[in-house]
Amino acid sequence: NSDYHALELGLVKRMANRGDLVQAVAEATNLSRKDADNAFEALIESLSQALKRDEKVTISGFGTFSVGHRAARTGRNPRTGASVAIPASKAPRFKPAKTLKDAVQ
Repeated sequence: NSDYHALELGLVKRMANRGDLVQAVAEATNLSRKDADNAFEALIESLSQALKRDEKVTISGFGTFSVGHRAARTGRNPRTGASVAIPASKAPRFKPAKTLKDAVQ
């Protein structure tokens, strides 16, 4: 629902950091700054825990968070040219929803 987008509400001209975002949430929801910070922290913690469990998290109108898997591979040290084993790894990914893409345009 576009009613909750801080940019559309005109509450925020730039989102530079966590404090700016918490302040925007507090103003948009009539929560105290402390309550907004607690809600923000709970959201981040829940999102982090879901990603740790390798779950996909979709927030309608915003986007999808997931875990990308990178296979092990052999790389090269550019200085020496020696082969280097690069282990498999996981990394968080974000795919914006069409609504968010359109809002940014």
